[in-house]
Amino acid sequence: MASSYSALLAMAVLLCTAELSLSMEGGSRKLASLYTPPPLVLKYHNGPLLTGKLPLSIVWYGAFTPSQRAIVVDFINSLHQPTSAAAGHPTVSTWWRTVEKYPAAVPNSGSFAASVVPVLMGQTLDSACSLGKTLTRAQISQLASRHAPSAAGGRSLTLVLTSADVAVEGFCMGGCGTHGAHPPSAAYVWAGNSASQCPGTCAWPFHQPIYGPQSPPLVAPNGDVGMDGMVINVASLLAGAVTNPLGNGYYQGAPGAPLEAASACPGMYGKGSYPGYAGSLLVDPTTGASYNAVGLNGRKYLLPALWDPETSSCTTLV
Repeated sequence: MASSYSALLAMAVLLCTAELSLSMEGGSRKLASLYTPPPLVLKYHNGPLLTGKLPLSIVWYGAFTPSQRAIVVDFINSLHQPTSAAAGHPTVSTWWRTVEKYPAAVPNSGSFAASVVPVLMGQTLDSACSLGKTLTRAQISQLASRHAPSAAGGRSLTLVLTSADVAVEGFCMGGCGTHGAHPPSAAYVWAGNSASQCPGTCAWPFHQPIYGPQSPPLVAPNGDVGMDGMVINVASLLAGAVTNPLGNGYYQGAPGAPLEAASACPGMYGKGSYPGYAGSLLVDPTTGASYNAVGLNGRKYLLPALWDPETSSCTTLV
């Protein structure tokens, strides 16, 4: 079971706007009904969640510079570590704590650990592209399985990240990444660098969108549109992989195209967001970059809204 994530602006339009139907009566138009979308509820489907200490490995497939790799590594290492220099700003670990609410929301959740702690165990550099520069989804799964970290009980996470010059089946048109699993409990996430292929789809709001309202792009907090967009997608997919690893965890909708922890809240990054507008964000006074979370080593990131099981609503950091 795999789940894809992309910039679902069209879905955001459907969720955020009312549908008006007009009827004719006596030669004049009258407002017949106002459609209100049903409440957004991610139901638990009685399957396993990934909790406790989760060994994590990263496969860098294609050409990534050391500075590009550092952007993602610092994000991963920020998930469960306090950031002392946050100066009162929201942190990456604050964002991750919403993910940790999911196990606690399960009825009789004593079988789940109270925390979810991804621990980076190793990295593999495949700059020579051992399987070529055009990959199928099956080959992504193969790479994840080959480089999964050793772990007691098989519980682990593998990130497969493909560079801007690597083409992956379904990338852009079919999503910006995916997550899946190798049962019983080894999960993987794939995301691609969209800088040269589809930044308007997979790196918004740091690039002009390919459709919808054409607001000016935001300045990327780490100075790399492709990698800052990749962090958004990795964050979204990690949340989905932990809360719906085998396709029978938390989600709404059809199992083959589920709305998950982050994909249920498309295009939302700050308060007041609406389709084409990411919301009110923090702005770095020196670079003009927009962000909503602070990480280790002074990093700034833009992280997506998450559906909060305590409030049954999408919540943002700012």
